[in-house]
Amino acid sequence: MKLLILIAYFIVLITIGFVCRQKATDVNGFVLGGRSVGPWLTAFAYGTSYFSAVVFVGYAGQFGWRFGIAATWAGIGNALIGSLLAWVILGRRTRIMTQHLDSATMPQFFGERFQSNSLKIAASIIIFIFLIPYTASLYNGLSRLFGMAFHIDYSYALSSWQFLLRFMLSQVGYMATAINDFIQGIIMSIALLIVFVFGVNVAGGFDAVAEHAKSLPGYLTMFTTYDPVSGTEQPYPILNVLSMLAWGLGYFGMPHVLLRFMAIEDEEKLTLSRRVATTWVVISLAVAVTIGVVGLGMTTAGELPVLEGSNSETIIVQIANLLSQHGVIPALLAGIILAGILASTMSTADSQLLAASSSVSSDLLGSVLKK
Repeated sequence: MKLLILIAYFIVLITIGFVCRQKATDVNGFVLGGRSVGPWLTAFAYGTSYFSAVVFVGYAGQFGWRFGIAATWAGIGNALIGSLLAWVILGRRTRIMTQHLDSATMPQFFGERFQSNSLKIAASIIIFIFLIPYTASLYNGLSRLFGMAFHIDYSYALSSWQFLLRFMLSQVGYMATAINDFIQGIIMSIALLIVFVFGVNVAGGFDAVAEHAKSLPGYLTMFTTYDPVSGTEQPYPILNVLSMLAWGLGYFGMPHVLLRFMAIEDEEKLTLSRRVATTWVVISLAVAVTIGVVGLGMTTAGELPVLEGSNSETIIVQIANLLSQHGVIPALLAGIILAGILASTMSTADSQLLAASSSVSSDLLGSVLKK
């Protein structure tokens, strides 16, 4: 049943791709969708490319599970710095300047802005090199999670969905990925809601989850955390605050994120996109933290195995596997959860591949071969 949901999800993505193929008739249409993307599509494309499987994996498991409510600071930092501030500082400026200079990629923008072909080539090389480990981490994490969820070999999981992603992107370009990201954002939201409701129900209800959390010193405060090794309350690590700032600021210069600003149909509609994207980021991260807390309550109730160290990252997959054992309808819901994990990763990977490949083909090879 879980596999049927994923097959249906793939069919929808491919269908949208071929319907939107007419938009990719030139470089501008392929990379930016002809600068005709609406505000809602732009907002979700930004949000889903901003967050990959980190919301489903690292944030819910490593942060919410381990640190408790204090992990919300990372969400606040990302919402204010990585989303809201990026829209305010870069959104309108990026849209206006790239259109004025007729730039379809960031390297092309740098080259036109400073009249330097060398700068354009250097920017293209930097984008290509440094997006490789980022994208590779997405491939690795998702393939391992799906290997665990479907009990299939890691290499088969990696090859199958990577082939689909590359085929779809090479054929249809940005407009299709923007529409797919919108759909994937909805799937991600539904998946988080299913995990939350099912987890609370299995853990014995809100009261049982709250009572367990209260029994852990520092788990329900914003400035302290619970140390599972010593069982004591600890100050919130300063390194987490610094990583929160680095995480948020790091997205300012991401080329696949800036493409979202460049592709919107009208700079005046960036205000609506900013509000929608920031709201979605806040809600998604808040629910993810809560799922971590609920997951710990499920473990206490004996419904989930005790997860330690990096294994806590698999909390949502563990919940999906547990849900699939309760009948046909729950198995369908489990499939939606797994589709949400896939959606969160694909929405980031497709935008990264588009940014990196267009920079290499259009800017690097195009400059060298003069084509």
